[in-house]
Amino acid sequence: MDKKLTVLEEIIKDIGEELYQKWYNALAIEDRTEEASKAMAANAGETAIWVIQTFMNKFNDAADELKGE
Repeated sequence: MDKKLTVLEEIIKDIGEELYQKWYNALAIEDRTEEASKAMAANAGETAIWVIQTFMNKFNDAADELKGE
């Protein structure tokens, strides 16, 4: 079954993959192990979600403040 991603899910996935690649490329060659790669992939996905949620919360708070003015 082909699961379709929402626009937000696709953005989070893309950012997580880009973040992972940036971190992986920054590692010394000798530190590029399968274990490190798996840990970075999980962390990158979680970090992408956290950053986007934090941004959206702050953006919405600012919009609410502007509505109150």
